[in-house]
Amino acid sequence: MGITVVIAITTFMVQSIYMYAMADPSTLLALTEQLKSLGLTKYEALVYIALLQVSGATATEIHERSGVPRASVYPVLDRLVGKNLVSIAHTTPKRFNAVDPEEGIDHLMKSLGSDAVKARKQLSKIYRERSPGERGDQELIWSISGRENIRSRLLDLIAQAKANVKIILVGDYLKSEILDILVITDRAGTVQVEIATDRWEGSVPDRVKVFIRKHHEPDDRGVKVPFTGGIFLVDDRKGMVVMISPDEGATALFSESTGFLRFFSMIWDFFSTNGKKKPQ
Repeated sequence: MGITVVIAITTFMVQSIYMYAMADPSTLLALTEQLKSLGLTKYEALVYIALLQVSGATATEIHERSGVPRASVYPVLDRLVGKNLVSIAHTTPKRFNAVDPEEGIDHLMKSLGSDAVKARKQLSKIYRERSPGERGDQELIWSISGRENIRSRLLDLIAQAKANVKIILVGDYLKSEILDILVITDRAGTVQVEIATDRWEGSVPDRVKVFIRKHHEPDDRGVKVPFTGGIFLVDDRKGMVVMISPDEGATALFSESTGFLRFFSMIWDFFSTNGKKKPQ
């Protein structure tokens, strides 16, 4: 048997095995769904997969390999060209090639990231301009339970601060956690952070102001508080109150309502104006 025949048979076997794998319904379905998750339609995914199997395919060949209706092939190809997944050879008839998957998937990922940024910007604008609805004087206050849920909400709340973060701490239990959140979010470096508390051991973090509430009674420091927690005010627009009890566990209230913020801002004013600033 000549070498040419051996090569031809080998090539045919490799192509047959590859085509068998691509023809497997579960493999094709999985690939199609993965490409759909990256922003392609079903037809776009099927055409791209078909083009990966052959070099320089015509529209007719693509239709036969992909199963996409003949009338839909050209519109799908146009969209894939626009997404940098397909190139065109201007022959007669036109022939199409798939862009290398390494490069093609990179294009899709970048497009997804760009679309996500644009969507977040527009959705945030809609959220900020939302109508309060027909609730009259009703103001919404949300309840949050569980240490992990509270920590996650606090992390988001402080990370979103644009101008200032005001914190009242009762007891030491939350202190290390709040300092950790300030480090993670790096808010102390970009916004004004002030903490009012009844006691503070150790040094004060850079760019954080700490006020120690004055004790008016001689035995005031000896009073045992049955809970620990804190009040968090961000940009004077959002407020969260956290309470942690050995018996009841951790619970919190969150609101952006005017009445809620006004009430806890008054408490903040009392703590900060009746406190002594701790040196850095």
